[in-house]
Amino acid sequence: MRKLAIIMTALALGAPAAFAAEGGTALWQQWHAGNELGDRASLQRGARNFLNYCAGCHSLKYVRYQRVGEDLGIPADIMKANLVPPGAKITDYVLTAMPASLANASFGIVPPDLSLITRSKGSDYVYQFLKTFYLDPKAATGTNNLALPGTAMPHVLSDLQGLQRAVFDKDGRFGKFETDVAGQQSAAEYDSFVRDTVNFLEYAGEPAKLSRATIGVWVVLYLLLFTALAWLLKQEYWKDVR
Repeated sequence: MRKLAIIMTALALGAPAAFAAEGGTALWQQWHAGNELGDRASLQRGARNFLNYCAGCHSLKYVRYQRVGEDLGIPADIMKANLVPPGAKITDYVLTAMPASLANASFGIVPPDLSLITRSKGSDYVYQFLKTFYLDPKAATGTNNLALPGTAMPHVLSDLQGLQRAVFDKDGRFGKFETDVAGQQSAAEYDSFVRDTVNFLEYAGEPAKLSRATIGVWVVLYLLLFTALAWLLKQEYWKDVR
């Protein structure tokens, strides 16, 4: 019970205290995004988060604004007024306005398209990445990341999460985070922000997954009904034979 309480506290605060007992795995590596694609409100918040904080550098080149609005139940007028950038049409794909030349000059690399990031890396990886930035004066951006050491991406969500220092032991193993500068959001609020964003990215990786689950239920019900009718028909045909 004591170990469970320690783990739950660490997850709630977003600051792992030490290494887990099993195999020496750091607690942050056991964090799970816990996606719920059926939570439409979460997906709507995630779309808002991505388009306001991520789309300046990253694209979703396989997803259209219109498709996002239709799938997530966001009226077209609200999409146009709040989520579609100036100069873009609602039928356009979600593409960043940042030129590749500017990205290279700013970061030394073109930020990747995130359409399939959760399918290639996994939702848990993206969740861990967004929560494990820490101050590093040796890094060009001033921050580093536990999930992706040496990342060229600055901590663009630092205003929300705040700035944290990573504490390592004498062997260089990560121990815990300590808050250096508080953010606009509490640890729980930032955790919800990240979960919603990752949830939306999982949707973006396969938008059809939303309807596929619903269609699957109807297919199963149809098969059950067809099986029942087939069984009754068999009973009727074999009645005279018997």
